[in-house]
Amino acid sequence: MTMGASSGFQRIHTDLIWQRIIALLEDQAQTLIRTAFSTTTREAGDLSAGFFDRRARMVAQAITGTPGHVNSMAQAVVHFLDLFPLDSLKPGDVLLSNDPWLCSGHLHDFTVVTPVFHRGRAVGAVANTIHVVDIGGLGFGPDGHDVFEEGLCIPPCKVVHAGKVDAFIVHLIRINVREPDQVIGDLYASMAGNDVAVRQLISLLDEFALDDFEGIADSIIGRTRAVVEERIGLLRDGTCRRSLRMDGYEGEVDLRLALTVDGREIRLDFSGSSPESRRGINVVLNYTKAYATFGINCIINPDIPCNHGSLAPLIVTAPPGSILNAQRPAAVSARHMIGHMLPDLVLDALYEFIPDRVPAEGAGLIWNPSIRGIATDGRPYATVTFNAGGGGAHRDRDGWSTTAFPSGVRTMPVEAVEATVPLLFVRKELRPDSGGPGKFRGGLGQTIEFKAAHDHPFLINAMFDRTRFAAKGRVGGLSGAAGEVRLRSGKPAAAKGLQQVDAGDSVILQLPGGGGFGHPRERDRHRVHADLRGGYVSAEAAEQVYGFTGGSDGQD
Repeated sequence: MTMGASSGFQRIHTDLIWQRIIALLEDQAQTLIRTAFSTTTREAGDLSAGFFDRRARMVAQAITGTPGHVNSMAQAVVHFLDLFPLDSLKPGDVLLSNDPWLCSGHLHDFTVVTPVFHRGRAVGAVANTIHVVDIGGLGFGPDGHDVFEEGLCIPPCKVVHAGKVDAFIVHLIRINVREPDQVIGDLYASMAGNDVAVRQLISLLDEFALDDFEGIADSIIGRTRAVVEERIGLLRDGTCRRSLRMDGYEGEVDLRLALTVDGREIRLDFSGSSPESRRGINVVLNYTKAYATFGINCIINPDIPCNHGSLAPLIVTAPPGSILNAQRPAAVSARHMIGHMLPDLVLDALYEFIPDRVPAEGAGLIWNPSIRGIATDGRPYATVTFNAGGGGAHRDRDGWSTTAFPSGVRTMPVEAVEATVPLLFVRKELRPDSGGPGKFRGGLGQTIEFKAAHDHPFLINAMFDRTRFAAKGRVGGLSGAAGEVRLRSGKPAAAKGLQQVDAGDSVILQLPGGGGFGHPRERDRHRVHADLRGGYVSAEAAEQVYGFTGGSDGQD
């Protein structure tokens, strides 16, 4: 065999193992989903799963999962293994933490790490991150003034010692949360998912007669980084500055970015962004890095599996004490409200370098009301539902309606929520005229109305934005509709914070739509007619915005 043939065979061999690792990590994620107790994990897939080498570099991740979790986990596992070096661990050990500054940015996210042993030696680790339904304190919401008010913080610790669960840690968590069975059940599901991955990784080593993953990891990470750097190198060097304004809590929030392409790396500097908030909408740097780098990779590397190599050429900085690099003990519970907006800001800057790939702005953050109350049997309950607005239009197609970009979480079926807590969803439907008009229309938001199933009062912790600053269109496209929060009774309702809904009253959420792309008068008449027939656009908007006065055949 020639050297070239040997090199080609080695590449195929590595690719085969790489794909097998991704597949078994997907088994890890699906095991977690199938065994989870909460709807956030079981129905929405709000999780991540990944494999890390001995140097704590992320080698591969599952297909299922959110960028906020998996890209934060890429940093979190480094912290875990600094405190608990792999060679100090034993088979059957499991590590756990929800420290926001070490993991994924707020107390509701637990990261669970399990070492992988082969022939008596630690060869890496598997990890996952999940969002639990409750962690005590004020509950999931933006009202806290510091992290101490937001719930229970567990520093990195060994929750399982050589196969024996630490009963004290489990009990400590159980007595501090409102839904102990769901929370503890989800943590056991996390351990079960890791166990599946560990067994399959060991089997993979035996099947391919490998002692460890070091050579494979070097190849996967090295090849990924080389491709990413090559693609960055095709862009012109330069800096683009952009800003994005949000509703905020106490006042408006400005996110500012200087994106610099310099040779084979991209630097994202968020200097000039608003200072830390006095409320729980602050973002830790781990989470800022997670969503900022996701915005880059969506456009430059959409076809490359994420790992250490795809993240390394992307340098993210934010001043300590800013809202994108909050310092302990800032309140951070609703950090997703700011973090989910970062990809749109990054994409806006990238438009100056790659205009043919960047869409208009979308709704961005998910609208996830945190709801709690007392059931008819006196049992306290807590839940959270995930809901998405519209995506931004592209230069050649309409935006996706009610699609969770950038988080990627699935919308929970209302039946699944109603089956677990005493809530009743009165309606859940597309919101007409919410998609930004354009040659290509922005995706639609949705209207959701819900109340207590037995007309009891309940509490809602609102974490909504884009009620004042709608998603902007591009190249003549118009903005999408802004969001709106109201009560059926007409009583005032706020977009942020804990508030009571009286017995018999219901909450109505109008989710924002995505921005349009291109001038509305350039939209194909048949597309406008189809929008009219589908109820996406009203007759008034069709005439006034699109100039459409045609009949049933779509002709003017």
